[in-house]
Amino acid sequence: MQSANLPDRSNEASTAEPPTESALLDPAPTLLSDPFLQLPTDSSVQVVWFTEFEGTDHTVEYGEKLTAKATTTQLSRTREDSDSRVPDRTYSGLTRREIWRHQATVAGLNPGDRLPYRVISRDASGQTAISDIFTLAATPPAGQPLQILLTSDHQIKPLTPANLQKVEETVGRVDAVFFAGDLVDHADRASEWFDDAKGIGFFPSLQGRAQQTLTHSDVATTYTGGALIQHAPLFPAIGNHEVMGRYSDTEPINAQFNDPLPRQIAAQLYPAADKADAEQWIKDHAFNTDTYEEIFSLPTTQLPDGGETQAYYAISFGDVRLVSLYVTQIWRSPALTPDTKGRYREKQSDLKDPKAWGYGQHIFEDIRQGSTQYEWLKQELASEEFQSAKYKIVMLHHPPHTLGGNIVPAFTDPVPVENRAADGTLQAVQYEYPKADDYITRDLVPLLAAADVQLVFYGHSHLWNRFVSPGGMHFLESSNVGNTYGAHLADNPRDIPTEAAVKISGSLQSFSETYVATGDPNGLAPIMPTIAPLTDDSGNALPYLASNDITSFTIFETETGTLSSYYFDTRDPSSAAVKFDEFKLPV
Repeated sequence: MQSANLPDRSNEASTAEPPTESALLDPAPTLLSDPFLQLPTDSSVQVVWFTEFEGTDHTVEYGEKLTAKATTTQLSRTREDSDSRVPDRTYSGLTRREIWRHQATVAGLNPGDRLPYRVISRDASGQTAISDIFTLAATPPAGQPLQILLTSDHQIKPLTPANLQKVEETVGRVDAVFFAGDLVDHADRASEWFDDAKGIGFFPSLQGRAQQTLTHSDVATTYTGGALIQHAPLFPAIGNHEVMGRYSDTEPINAQFNDPLPRQIAAQLYPAADKADAEQWIKDHAFNTDTYEEIFSLPTTQLPDGGETQAYYAISFGDVRLVSLYVTQIWRSPALTPDTKGRYREKQSDLKDPKAWGYGQHIFEDIRQGSTQYEWLKQELASEEFQSAKYKIVMLHHPPHTLGGNIVPAFTDPVPVENRAADGTLQAVQYEYPKADDYITRDLVPLLAAADVQLVFYGHSHLWNRFVSPGGMHFLESSNVGNTYGAHLADNPRDIPTEAAVKISGSLQSFSETYVATGDPNGLAPIMPTIAPLTDDSGNALPYLASNDITSFTIFETETGTLSSYYFDTRDPSSAAVKFDEFKLPV
């Protein structure tokens, strides 16, 4: 594919070695992903793409005969196993999958200009893989009207390609994607990012190259997702599915994902005093976000203690100051049965082996007052960049307010309670979560309110619902993208540790904390959609969207400060997306 605004190489002599005879018999190399955009500045943007070959030359061609060379690195922890779904491949056990990441800085851009670009990768035999032509731009200047997609919790769920296809069909090209966590199910499984055989991988869905077929009433419809992030920078937040647990060279990927330990517990159980790299040793025996960090290029945050991180960050984009936080915890089952390593108890058979414990629904990164993240956030909220922004948006994964199940118990450190027999024998270990110590409601939300944050955006419970605080701060959960786990009102209570469940468990004692079964446990009433709310079987309007057939997305239009939420009913594939809610941010 050629364009007058891209280099025309038809009359140039090639500087590469001609392909060998054996190379001519090999299939042409292919890109593992289309390029996508990262880390825009006032005059540059990063172009990133992936291949399954290291190659010898990787280049971005853009504008009028301009080029930028890429730097290549290898992902260190991408693997597959017997649960992976990769086209034309099977894996009998845990297998390293070699994937290379290419990143080029496209510089010298003028604010407001949008240029065509494509990427070219050359393999060791001299053959090339060339992308289609897309467009890129630097950070938009203040005042430029933007359309920003708010999304989360794709997790290779079945409705995700349909959702993103309808985004592109409804609003066209977006200018950025704000992604509130849970990008995939298992961060170290390569195919979930690139080429899951069910056609619902992360990059294919966001790049219009998915192939997911949904069948309703014997009518099959194939959805391809939307070509979004080839043209628009992606700004993610870490969700619990971006975090991998204790590292292993043999255990299945899902087992590793579900096996994190709190860092302080890992330090006790796996002493690092004699280790050359003590920090890495503890991380390998606790939890990590290595694959997430290696895939994305995000703003570098300078911390008050002199360190730095990209796990949470702030960036200005047009009229928006976006703050992306690392606020999430391991998800564990709420069941109280003796065979459960869950949020409320340890598995009965593991009591003599603390290395096998789960330590409750523990938090990955501290956000309580005085923590490193909290102190950085205080500085950011007081900064000129934040205070002068027209729109102040904070994005995190865990919900401050929701009708979903994942808001219970409180977002705080689990408090272990030992149940011992008269002779001192350990009968059970269970966990309490004091609501008064919820770090989000006690520490984070008041800090955001004092800084005049207009919107808090999050996911995690696979719902659409929204709330407004008495002070006028908006809370939006727009995570019903691929599936749902339901909204918890009077007819659908959450799974909480009731007295009846405690008695059935046999070994637990009564819980002293109160766990809220219905509604928003943090006290706000959900806002009814303003245009076309869905209804229940009796025709009553619903203040939420929780469906495995209807998927939703939200677009923020900065020119007017309007957030518009749409739903698409996949049972009627010929239908258009329906705008069902709209509200404006105060300025």
